[in-house]
Amino acid sequence: MDGTDRNNRSIPHKHMRGAITLELTISQLDTGYMPPERAQEVGQLGYMQWLGVQPGAANYLTLAQQALDKARPFAENSPAVAVFCDLLKASLKRPLKPLVLALPVKQRRGGARARRAAL
Repeated sequence: MDGTDRNNRSIPHKHMRGAITLELTISQLDTGYMPPERAQEVGQLGYMQWLGVQPGAANYLTLAQQALDKARPFAENSPAVAVFCDLLKASLKRPLKPLVLALPVKQRRGGARARRAAL
């Protein structure tokens, strides 16, 4: 371990952080059935989360293949994991093509009007 954080929790070695984040990402994505549009949004967010924690000097091809191998068993029962796997596969194809990634569309949930209506 590298030490502890402010709450005295153990901090894993730098080389372990990517694996832990991959497992966390897969578990967050593996929520079972969801509508295809939502699965697309969640899967893209998972890919961006996973990509964002990778070290800059790391070998992307190796990391992406490892992530794909680890996530693939969950893809059959989780549409969001399937989207995550599809993005990883697309990123490994040659010739390289830009991936279509987007943050979820913001949706209003009613705000003050909905709260007043609930009273």
